Amino acid sequence: MADQSGHPAHVERRGAVATVTMQRPEAHNALDTALKVALRDALAEVASDDGVRAVVLTGSGRAFCVGQDLAEHASALEGGGGAAFSTVAEHYAPIVTSLTTMPKPVVAAVNGTCVGAGLGIALACDLRVMAEGATLGTAFTGIGLTCDSGLAATLPAAVGGARARELILLARTFDPAQARAWGISGEVVPPEEVADTAAALADRLAAGPTRAYAESKAVLAASAGASLDAVLAMEGEAQIRLGNTEDHRRAVSSFLVKERPTFDGR
Repeated sequence: MADQSGHPAHVERRGAVATVTMQRPEAHNALDTALKVALRDALAEVASDDGVRAVVLTGSGRAFCVGQDLAEHASALEGGGGAAFSTVAEHYAPIVTSLTTMPKPVVAAVNGTCVGAGLGIALACDLRVMAEGATLGTAFTGIGLTCDSGLAATLPAAVGGARARELILLARTFDPAQARAWGISGEVVPPEEVADTAAALADRLAAGPTRAYAESKAVLAASAGASLDAVLAMEGEAQIRLGNTEDHRRAVSSFLVKERPTFDGR
């Protein structure tokens, strides 16, 4: 892969794990157009790469992502406002869709401040590792906007409707300990351990049954608001598809002879 050291969204491959790093540390990874385009395209790249079986998404410096670059947003408002809000369809929606639909697990390594669209992006990932002491929040109503980046769906799903309304309407900040208690976060570790903890988790996932992870992501997403009959049907169809995979057949054989199964994603 070509050198991406100066790229706004750096992609690094290590075996079957791809790490995507937002690289605007001087702006706390605020999402200007260059970073949004780069992040959208980087996620599309790793999503379509069959050699990638797990993804880590993180930020450079002391922040994960502080959301939209408000200086750029202010300039767009002065120009009439159209460009200020076309970014939702052009950038934020594809970024979140890519994270939630790619047929492989994504770990958010939340290394620091994570607010606004940054929180939406983190919640669009499948698993999260968060730095102790990081500031989290929705922020949108503080500038007279409602949420984007899927927060209206992912936040209530994680914390419940009542708490989601409180966090969005009052724009309250919270910390990773609260996030874990509420169901948003998995592991909460010292800041210096976030990268290694997320990498170890991604390694474990990359060595797992990739197609089973993909089917599980799809069923979980489709089950929201679906009837029990529909969910049962989706699960049954997914089981049939997975029943024909080499991973499943080899794992069953390994179980019967009391050996640890290995998976190659097929």
